Amino acid sequence: MSRQRSRDLPAHVHTFVVGAGFGGLGLAIKLDEAGERDFLVAERGSDVGGTWRDNTDPGAACDVPSQLYSFSFAPNKDWSRSFSPQPEIQRYLQRVAEESGVLDRFRFGTEVEEMRWDEHDQVWRIRTSRGELTSDVVVSAAGALSDPKLPDIDGIDSFAGETFHSARWPADSDLTGKRVAVIGTGASSIQIVPAIADRVAHLDVYQRTAPWVTPRRDRAYSTLERLALRHVPGLQRAYRTGIYWGREALVPGFVGPRAFSYPAQRMAREHIRKQVDDPELREKVTPDYRIGCKRILISNDYYPTLGRDHVDLVTDPITKVTPSAIVTADGTEREVDVLVVATGFHTTDLPIAERVHGRGGVSLAEHFGEVGMQAYKGSTVHGFPNLFFIVGPNTGLGHSSMVFMIESQIAYTVDAHRRMRESGVAAVEPTAEAQRAWNDDLQRRMRQTVWSAGGCASWYLDEHGRNVTLWPRTTFAFRRLTAQFDPAAYVAAHADDEQEVPA
Repeated sequence: MSRQRSRDLPAHVHTFVVGAGFGGLGLAIKLDEAGERDFLVAERGSDVGGTWRDNTDPGAACDVPSQLYSFSFAPNKDWSRSFSPQPEIQRYLQRVAEESGVLDRFRFGTEVEEMRWDEHDQVWRIRTSRGELTSDVVVSAAGALSDPKLPDIDGIDSFAGETFHSARWPADSDLTGKRVAVIGTGASSIQIVPAIADRVAHLDVYQRTAPWVTPRRDRAYSTLERLALRHVPGLQRAYRTGIYWGREALVPGFVGPRAFSYPAQRMAREHIRKQVDDPELREKVTPDYRIGCKRILISNDYYPTLGRDHVDLVTDPITKVTPSAIVTADGTEREVDVLVVATGFHTTDLPIAERVHGRGGVSLAEHFGEVGMQAYKGSTVHGFPNLFFIVGPNTGLGHSSMVFMIESQIAYTVDAHRRMRESGVAAVEPTAEAQRAWNDDLQRRMRQTVWSAGGCASWYLDEHGRNVTLWPRTTFAFRRLTAQFDPAAYVAAHADDEQEVPA
C-alpha cells in the first residue's frame, strides 16, 4: 500500500515526530488520546511500518513471539503463527493506523533534511523534502534498524551483477537458476538463505563469525486456537503475560554469572549436533564465544540448508570483489551473478544525528562524537532542548519485544508533554549531571554482562567498545523508571526565560 502525500505541511506544530514505525505510530495514538492533538508525523516512506515495511526479504519474520509483538492497547487477534511473518506484522500496523483516527496528521514521502534548535524563539526549525516548518517539540522515532550498513570491501562497487542489501530487497528480483552470494550470517541472512536455496543454482554464504542458533519454536495456530484467541475473554492476555515472563526469565543469562547461560549454550550445541552431520561444517558453525555475546538467532532450517550440495559456507575473509566474482584470502575466486549484502544497520552511529543541531548549533553527531552515543533514560539529551527519542541509546533488547520498550518511552514522552503544558514550561533538557549519572550506572552494569565479557565483538558495541545499544536490566525495571516524567532531572525554561543552561 502506498499512501498519498496530499496534504501540505503546516507552518507550525507543537510536536513533530520523525518516523511512522511502531514508535511513531504508537506515539501519535497516545498523544491523541491524551488530548495533545497538534502533532505531525513525517515519514520518508510511502506507508506506516518502518522496519516491517522496508524489510521484505524472503523469509522475513519476527524472532519474538507474535502475542508479545503488538501494542498492548491494540492486541492483534489474527496472528496465524506463534512467530509472525513480515507481511502479517505490516498488515497489523496498517490496520492499527487506519482504525486509530490519526492518519490525517501523517505526511508520507517526507524526509527530514535538517532540524535546528532556535534558542531565541525556543522552537525547532525543520527543513524537509517537502518544505519547512517549526515545532515546539521534536520526537525522533526513526529507529535503530532504519539505515542499512554496507560493507567496506575493495571493488564491491565494480560488481557487474545485481547487488542489494537485505533491507532493500527488489520486488522484481528473480534468483532462479543464478549463482548467489550472501555476505553475512546475522538475523536476516539465516532467514534468507533457507528461503532462496531451492531457487538458486548455487549459493555461497560468507561468514565472518559464527552465530549461536537455537531452535525456532514456531507453529501454526490451529483453527480452534485462533477462534479461542479471538473470542475467549482474557485468553490472549494470558498468552501474552506468560510469554512476557518467560522472556524475562532469560535476563540472568545475559547479565548474570557465566553459569546462568550454560543451559542455553548446551541447547544451542545440541541443535548443531542434531542438524549438522559433516564434522568440517560443524566446526565452522560452532561459535568460540559465550552465547548471548552476539545476537542469538533462531532457525530450524538454516543448518540443514548449509549442508546441501549446492550451498557452501565460506569462512575465509573476503579480500576483494571483481566485476563477476568474490575473491577470498586463500586466493579462491568464486563466480557470482547476484550479491546479497546482509550486513545489518547503523546502530551505534544513528544517521539522523547528522541532521539534528541543538544548543549552539552543535549537531547530535558531533555531540555523540565527544561523549559517545548516550541519552538520559534513552529519551533525552543534554544540549538538545525538547528533543525526545523513541528507541534511543541503550534501549535495545537481546531477549524480548521492543514494543514493550517503545510503549515505555511513549508513556514517558506523553507525560513530559502533560507536565510541560500544566506548568507552562516551554523547553526542557536533562541536566548534564543527570545524564552522566544515568550512563555511568548503565556502563557499570554493562561491564558484567555477556555483551561485554562474552568474548566477541558485536554490532552492540561502538568504536570504543562501549555497549550503547542494549538495556542491561529487566524490561519491567525500565518500565518503572520511565513511568513518569521526572522534572527534577531537567532544566526547564519558560517562554520569557533567557536560554542559559549550565553545562
